[in-house]
Amino acid sequence: MSDLLWDDVKCFFDPDSMGSLPDMRVPNASVEDWQAVLDLVAEKGWECQYSEGGTVLPVPRAEAVLSRPVDAESPDLRVWPTAEVLAIFRFHAADEVDFDVDLRELQGQDRLDVLCGFLREIGRGLGKPVLMDPEGECGHPVIGFDVEADRVVLLADPRLR
Repeated sequence: MSDLLWDDVKCFFDPDSMGSLPDMRVPNASVEDWQAVLDLVAEKGWECQYSEGGTVLPVPRAEAVLSRPVDAESPDLRVWPTAEVLAIFRFHAADEVDFDVDLRELQGQDRLDVLCGFLREIGRGLGKPVLMDPEGECGHPVIGFDVEADRVVLLADPRLR
């Protein structure tokens, strides 16, 4: 059974009104949470590619990435939970796991189910909520993994969009 139904949430996946790259985040995180995400990617066997400033490198420990000098090349980790869906983790700060997804890749129930499964795996692995905010509207989540419900839930009223 699906966590969310496409017809109920499709307004939150409209790239024209929501921006094409919503802000995905796990607030109140730690270096250990970042490492748990890296470990989860390896455990699940999701295809991934780590790079710093365009140079592809082996995936390092989270502590090494998050302790890099401020002026160092920007690191990112590209993760494909399926061949058609890409999440890009940005490593901006230790206290928030942040990543982007492209709404143009997330159209329809099947792709929504992939996203919900991905958020569920991360949320369960960390025991923390995973939130999706419209692009540039951090602090206004529309959907997210709810730890107590153990599923992805609606956090905003779609009728207000």
